[in-house]
Amino acid sequence: MLLFLPREEGQGLAEYALILSLIAILAVAALVFFSGNLDSTISMIGKKI
Repeated sequence: MLLFLPREEGQGLAEYALILSLIAILAVAALVFFSGNLDSTISMIGKKI
């Protein structure tokens, strides 16, 4: 019977949400990790200008 087949319409959306949240977490972690290096680089560029 076709009445008891699982619906998979929301599955794709959930997977995209998980991937997007993983990318966001990795981006924030990269910014935290490189923040000191970025700050000194931007300060050096500002002083040269």
